[in-house]
Amino acid sequence: MALTADGGDRLVGLLSEHAERVVQRWTELVTASLRGRLSQAELRLQVQELHASMINAGGAGLADLQKPEAGELRAVLADLSRSRARQSFTATETAISIYALKDVLVDLAETDGVELSLRDILDATGLVDRMGLLTFETYVQTREGLIADQAEQLLELSTPVVKIWDGVVAVPLVGTLDSARAQVVMERLLQTLVDTGSPYAIIDITGVPAVDTQVAQHILKTVVAARLMGADCIISGIRPQIAQTIVALGIEFGDIATKASLADALRHVLRLNGVETSRRHPRREA
Repeated sequence: MALTADGGDRLVGLLSEHAERVVQRWTELVTASLRGRLSQAELRLQVQELHASMINAGGAGLADLQKPEAGELRAVLADLSRSRARQSFTATETAISIYALKDVLVDLAETDGVELSLRDILDATGLVDRMGLLTFETYVQTREGLIADQAEQLLELSTPVVKIWDGVVAVPLVGTLDSARAQVVMERLLQTLVDTGSPYAIIDITGVPAVDTQVAQHILKTVVAARLMGADCIISGIRPQIAQTIVALGIEFGDIATKASLADALRHVLRLNGVETSRRHPRREA
């Protein structure tokens, strides 16, 4: 049953009259549930803010959390959720900070001199449930945002573009190359070509477990984009298994230079620049 405005007013009066007791007991319950992950002083400040925002919302705001009167309360709940999500608390640990108010109200109902009917308790617990749902929704949104940001950061870290020689940059690819990652590779490579003015780029696929038609198309698009920027691309890391797969699939790299290793690709580029290179072989003992 929804909390009425009159019921909200009675709850506000109760929270105001027993403010210190409510805040103290609420803080104790939350502190115990979080097992020392936050200090009691910090939790008390959070509880005090929640308590004050509920009183400021008044009976109308508590009866309907979507009303303007409940704006401050919604903001406090959202801030709490976002803070807990960034601190890696679970959704349950976050919700308990709200649901603990139910136990506080039950304790008050059992206290002499406190007039709180069963209907008042049921209506108030319904309000706490709605507050908890609002907290949970904000928590989920925040966590999804954090996960998306972390995935983007990992994607950028997994596609480094490094300068390995004057006029030569390399993109060492590791793992599966999907459309999203291929776009990041292309953007980072083109930006590095602009920043360094390099005429050559080596795309090393030694760490790519398999090359199918889709992966090949991503690589070819990157090569074409680099050529439009005035840079030639060399593909290195063509292992025997990948070479066989490429032949079996009928993939054509056209006039793109391919080498077995990154070292071979670098030698190829240096020769194009007129730099003499030689392969070093270990000395054989007589």
